[in-house]
Parts: sequence; structure tokens; C-alpha cells
Amino acid sequence: MLIEIPPKHAVSAVVGYIKGKSAIAIARTYLGKRQNYSGQNFWARGYYVSTVGRDEEAIKKYIREQEDEDKRQDQLEMFKDS
Repeated sequence: MLIEIPPKHAVSAVVGYIKGKSAIAIARTYLGKRQNYSGQNFWARGYYVSTVGRDEEAIKKYIREQEDEDKRQDQLEMFKDS
């Protein structure tokens, strides 16, 4: 997701809000959960933030490749647990 956040808002607050509310909505819509989506991980642990001066194509590339990185991290954790 590529969004623009006005300087008057804290990036961490905006990202936390988006992640939290969307996880609850998706859980209710697709998983049939009636209460809040808690105790489980839905979104990736982090997020990428860049200033306006950064090359937009580099950011788009990072977003496209993030799913592959998440899969790699999950595989590493599976090997660590066994």
C-alpha cells in the first residue's frame, strides 16, 4: 500500500490504525469472527516509510517484493522451531 500522510499525523498512528481496523474488518467479513481479531497475527510485522523525495519506483518495488520476504521469514521460523 502506498499512501501519503500529512505531516500533522504520526506515521505509526496512521499505520497502526489502518492495520488494526482492516484486520478486524477482514476477520469479520471472511473468517466469520464476531469479536475483535486479537491474539493472532494478520499483517506483516513492519512497514516501510519514505519521504516525498524518494524514488517512487523503488517504493513500489519494495511493496511487490514484500510478500516473498515474508514467506522467506516464515520458512526460517519453521526451521528454527523444529
